[in-house]
Amino acid sequence: MLLLTTCILLICSLSTSLSFLANATPNLTLPHQHPDPEAVVQEVQRRVNASLSQRQMLSLQAKDQNSACLTGNPIDDCWRCDADWQNNRQRLADCAIGFGHNALGGKGGQFYVVTDSSDSDPANPVPGTLRHAVIQEEPLWIIFAADMGIKLKHELIFNSYKTIDGRGVNVHIVGNGCITLQYVSNVIIHNVHIHHCKPSGNAKIRSSPTQAGWRGRSDGDGISIFSARQIWIDHCSLSYCTDGLIDAIMGSTGITISNSYFSHHDEVMLLGHNDRYALDSGMQVTIAFNHFGEALVQRMPRCRRGYIHVVNNDFTQWEMYAIGGSANPTINSQGNRYTAPGDPNAKEVTKRVETDEREWTDWNWRTEGDIMVNGAFFVPSGAGASFQYAKASSVEPKAAGLIDQLTMNAGVFGGPREGSDTPSTSTPGFNTGGTTYSDNNRGSGGGGDFFGMIFGSAAAPPPPTLSSTTSILLSLLIIILISYTTTNRHLLL
Repeated sequence: MLLLTTCILLICSLSTSLSFLANATPNLTLPHQHPDPEAVVQEVQRRVNASLSQRQMLSLQAKDQNSACLTGNPIDDCWRCDADWQNNRQRLADCAIGFGHNALGGKGGQFYVVTDSSDSDPANPVPGTLRHAVIQEEPLWIIFAADMGIKLKHELIFNSYKTIDGRGVNVHIVGNGCITLQYVSNVIIHNVHIHHCKPSGNAKIRSSPTQAGWRGRSDGDGISIFSARQIWIDHCSLSYCTDGLIDAIMGSTGITISNSYFSHHDEVMLLGHNDRYALDSGMQVTIAFNHFGEALVQRMPRCRRGYIHVVNNDFTQWEMYAIGGSANPTINSQGNRYTAPGDPNAKEVTKRVETDEREWTDWNWRTEGDIMVNGAFFVPSGAGASFQYAKASSVEPKAAGLIDQLTMNAGVFGGPREGSDTPSTSTPGFNTGGTTYSDNNRGSGGGGDFFGMIFGSAAAPPPPTLSSTTSILLSLLIIILISYTTTNRHLLL
């Protein structure tokens, strides 16, 4: 009877504590979403303003050598002015902004040098290949021995805590499946071309050193983000894929897509699984400093639920619409340049997909400081927006007239731009001197030293800590138990 009474008291105490905590904390759909997205928006703008101010100040000092490399882009200015960046590669992990700013990638881990461009056996990848690198359990910073064209046999499934760093070489990832980030965290993909990705599957594919399983057919996305978090995609060039160039679905959150170049594609970017998938309400994505270029049709992005911050991008072409959504996503558009197509029926930037106007009138879609070119127009909504959202949209966005400066290096460094097929060799982080490792000219994959020097302590990221809610509940439980045993010590003796 005493034990039963004690259990009832404990349950009542925990229920009261849970009720208190639920009322005291924000209503979070996902355990890893940011509790105050407006604070993240403000921090992005603070970083942009600081970088632009620094560039302006240094440009007035003609003798300052750093002024030439500064662009005002806070991500690039964070690392590109370091003349010794090749020996300080992992500094990149400190340069992210927005919702994916905590993505560690392989920071603190060893360097893995990819020397073999082959992908002959996805179930048993050869050491020295990209597939062998991304499936390892430990944090790795993955670099490339030379220029490479990697043709995948099936989707490339990542493990957590990985960075792909294509600076200094020209790396193309093409073929079947392309990149899959499923149930993983802390991944950085930087400075690679991803294109001509096709559906594949119904095959055995290795996802870790100890696990190889049967995979169904993939969609043919360039990058598929599935129930993943803390993801940063930066300075990539994506085009010509069967499905989306980037899709983030099934409760993915903490994502930044920046400085990338999108072209030659229909459905560019999908954020959210479907209108009924409630966990995507916790999705938070920053889309910054990208160039949406030639031959694009729609979905830049297409959003379902979640909070999407679209800031300082250059939209130079679409055929149907640029930004679309359903199921009440929050869209905060700041300081972008939208250039409408010549079609008089496609001037609108926005599209509420298969939704009646009476339903979307209260959705939080805001345009702040955007520049509309060639008749483009953005249809905002949400006259009754909450105070929290009003605070986010009140942040002063940097003038979109500086878009040329902020997006001048969008895509792979040194990669061709519209109207040019010749890569620039003067850009830091690009080198045309490598040798392509084709099928007839590649490393043997047998005994090479693929794991490079250790960076810093090389310690793995600390193990996950208990959430604050869990810690409080455990503390309350301990206090209750101590109080009970002290009061009823005579019953225990």
